[in-house]
Amino acid sequence: MTLQEIYELKSQRAGVLAEAKALLEAKELDAHQARMDEVDKLNAQIDAAEKQLAEEGRFAPSFGDGPAPGPGGERGAPGGYEDAVKAFAGAARDRFRVDKAAGDFLQGGVDADGGYVVPQDITARIIALRESRDSLLDEVTVVPVSARSGRRPYKKRAQHQGFAAVDEGGAYGKTATPQFGIMSYNVKKRGGYLPVTNELLEDNDAAIVATAETWLADEARVTANKEILAVVAAKTAADLSDLDGILNAWIKLGSAFRATSKLITNDDGLAWLGTLKDTTGRYLLGRDPAEPKKLQLCIGPHILPVKTYDNDTIPTKGTKIPMILGDLREGVVYWDRRQFTLKVSDTASVGELNAFEQDLTIWRGSLRDDCTARDGDAFVNGYIDPAAQASGSGDAGASGGGTKG
Repeated sequence: MTLQEIYELKSQRAGVLAEAKALLEAKELDAHQARMDEVDKLNAQIDAAEKQLAEEGRFAPSFGDGPAPGPGGERGAPGGYEDAVKAFAGAARDRFRVDKAAGDFLQGGVDADGGYVVPQDITARIIALRESRDSLLDEVTVVPVSARSGRRPYKKRAQHQGFAAVDEGGAYGKTATPQFGIMSYNVKKRGGYLPVTNELLEDNDAAIVATAETWLADEARVTANKEILAVVAAKTAADLSDLDGILNAWIKLGSAFRATSKLITNDDGLAWLGTLKDTTGRYLLGRDPAEPKKLQLCIGPHILPVKTYDNDTIPTKGTKIPMILGDLREGVVYWDRRQFTLKVSDTASVGELNAFEQDLTIWRGSLRDDCTARDGDAFVNGYIDPAAQASGSGDAGASGGGTKG
């Protein structure tokens, strides 16, 4: 079993645990126990696989020199990452030519379009690099999938209504039952180009692989960010107006989502929030004492966690500063196929680039994924427009100044 397969088993275990928790909350004890039995079986599979890899020397006690660690901290070992690097570099020097009849899945393989499939050990490293930088993937539910399409059931955070009064000998009325929905996904192919100098192919294996890993990881992260924002933007944008508007939107999320919600904004939003003060002149935005790297907004007796991203990740639209409020893990699902393919050309022209004239090789990379809404009630697609405030009811600080911290 490969590192990638172990990673997928752990993701599957996380999904089953989430289902078990939902069933426990719904007091469906038999179904809950069945899910926990599945968890036990998955634990046994994972333990056995990790033990086998340990015996093969794939889990080294320290990283030291050599290949970079994978998503679980594993170091590539002979027969694993090192062989994948050698195979990938060789394929790159051979222009990623593939033989559909002789395609070896372990060494890369061939996809349906004839492209070279990046080896699993390198794919695991790309995923690790993708997740090593701040990304909106940290905010949503990520589900690894192996099929190109499918359906998954999920449980909504429905509120139970309790038992109704029943007269002696009277009929029992219907009570609220857990609400389940069906999510469908259909992974799509997305791709782009990277021009590389032909001198790169004369470099060592590690340099060739590092170029591909960094490029694919960055493009995968940015691609996912755009897809997540597209799902959020599909919900009608709400003008939160001021600090009171943020508080009201947060409260209206209800107890089902309020406890797990946060305010997500960009650098412009950070600057705006940083101007808010209470009546004593104390700033409302500050560090979480328990985790100083995290921010929180104090609104009267309420404390709202705040997470900021740069403007490239979450752009400001005109004068409207994004303020995404809620629990995106409940609201959005990213379906991750975890497969990358490559094709190259030394004669193609892309935009102003001409590979033949400029002695370049143009790599065309592809990935497959999908992103869908899960529960639209879990978040608010909000914004703050300081320009409108300045021309209307006053500046942002005046609105926040009347709220005591």
